[in-house]
Amino acid sequence: MEPGNIDFAIDPVMPKNRNSRIGCIGAGFIMADCHLVAYKDAGFNPQAITSLSLDESKAVAARHNIPKVYKNWKELISDPDIEIVDIAIAPDSQLGVIRELVKQNDHIKGVLCQKPLAMNYQEAQMIVELCEDSGIKLSVNSNMRYDQSIRALKSILNQNFLGEPVLATIEMRAIPHWQDFLKKYDHLEILNMGIHHIDTFRYLFGDPERVTTITRQDPRTKFSHIDGISQYTFQYSNGFMATSLDDVWAWPGEGTEKDIYIKWRVEGMDGMAQGTIGWPKYPEPTPSTLEFTSNHFPGKWIRPHWNKVWFPDAFQGTMAQLLVAVEKNAEPEISGKDNLVTMAIIDACYQSIKEQRTIYLSETIKANKEARL
Repeated sequence: MEPGNIDFAIDPVMPKNRNSRIGCIGAGFIMADCHLVAYKDAGFNPQAITSLSLDESKAVAARHNIPKVYKNWKELISDPDIEIVDIAIAPDSQLGVIRELVKQNDHIKGVLCQKPLAMNYQEAQMIVELCEDSGIKLSVNSNMRYDQSIRALKSILNQNFLGEPVLATIEMRAIPHWQDFLKKYDHLEILNMGIHHIDTFRYLFGDPERVTTITRQDPRTKFSHIDGISQYTFQYSNGFMATSLDDVWAWPGEGTEKDIYIKWRVEGMDGMAQGTIGWPKYPEPTPSTLEFTSNHFPGKWIRPHWNKVWFPDAFQGTMAQLLVAVEKNAEPEISGKDNLVTMAIIDACYQSIKEQRTIYLSETIKANKEARL
């Protein structure tokens, strides 16, 4: 194969029917500037919106030509025209919405929940079971899986250009804008930011055998939290390791130079790939990057280029895979059931911090199942 013939497979599979009527719960940044922008570009069909602020809902509806605005989410999910519900609210509120939503399974066919799906594995499992019992397709907006460099990396791995993976790393030097609702949580960085990297490792390499996590508080974040700056390492039964350093301190402030970035790297027996994630420069459109070298293409660096960016383009993929699942009556690519393992790893990370030891994923899943009995 010539390098120019490599299929990097960055584009999502689209549904045949893009007219499914979508009801949107939430009108904040992630909905207004990511979901709805991506849906317009993809030709999807948002028909209703609601949020905690009626004025904000009306403003976002006007901006995106959404015909229906509801005072609250209970009114929206009761609309018999709504087929797909897109939820972008705080994670501790999603279970309550799902409890009511499943009662509307005569017209709601699919739900896209924001990540994290819930505050912990047990609450997430309740959401999964409620949707399964009602026959509603449940998916989770794990949008980093649709970042272009991550999608291309998955294709490279699938085509075995790197050989057996040996080590993967993500290094994040970025300062999040913590939303106000996070101030009531003590679980902060891993649950709300690191979850991107945790789920991406799973997408690329499967589920780890065990996880070790250390953390410290972030001096810039003044509200109470357990995890500010975090490092977690996945270990697999075959010896493979994947580790992420999430540095939300990154830049002390005025008087010092910024060096903000997200980098990733994967080393294998037959090659190496590395890249950057463009998100820290948002709203400046900054495509993610990828380059790799492989003994399949001796003496060369392969450097594909694309114009799409994670925010907002990746959000086409998260909705598209749900619409495809509804269309084919199949399991969504990013299903709620699959996401339970991501939630179990997050629980394991916090257990590792608390107990200062390596946690086997199997013991976390077993403990959560026993707690439900």
